Amino acid sequence: MFRLTMGRTARTLAAAAIMFSLSASSLGGNAYAADSPARFASVRYGNVVGSRGSVIPLFKRQALDGGLTITDEAMTRFWITLDHAVQFVIDSLERLKGGEIFVPKIPSMRVTDIAEAIAPGVPCQIIGIRPGEKVHEVLLTEDESRHAVGFDDYFAIYPSFQFWAADEYPRGSELQPGFRYSSDTNTVWLDASQIRDMAALVHAVD
Repeated sequence: MFRLTMGRTARTLAAAAIMFSLSASSLGGNAYAADSPARFASVRYGNVVGSRGSVIPLFKRQALDGGLTITDEAMTRFWITLDHAVQFVIDSLERLKGGEIFVPKIPSMRVTDIAEAIAPGVPCQIIGIRPGEKVHEVLLTEDESRHAVGFDDYFAIYPSFQFWAADEYPRGSELQPGFRYSSDTNTVWLDASQIRDMAALVHAVD
């Protein structure tokens, strides 16, 4: 289960998660399963609202101190609630055939919109992007889209080497050449009211 967040430790975990998804899914896990009934797949999604590394509890604490820190005004992120993330994992378990990476279709948020929704009128200081941090989040790359398909509420990235049960994979909608699922070009965005509703469930960090 993958969580991509904005902190330094989280960036390391995100990189490790991507490597694990490749090894457990399309590279090795299912090959080692051989003729056993075991099958491996993984899920990849955006920031879990209120989790460690989430910006919402940080902004809430900073608002009490009278000022927010923003690394880059252009920054965007995918967002998913904990309940949605858990349900997506359960749904993926029910649909997996082996080797897939499942990516939910989830909304994006601009970091400046989060700041204004949580702490309207509170001054923001731009502190600059940190080493290794990305302005936008990508859950499905152009290379992966060549062997991925879309469904109503998720994408499925199939292994590039389909050496088992390839015919069992559901046939979703083919993606356009060069398609990339990125937080800045997403077609679904949360507005201020939706952000406030999500933030209401999150406590400020100490």
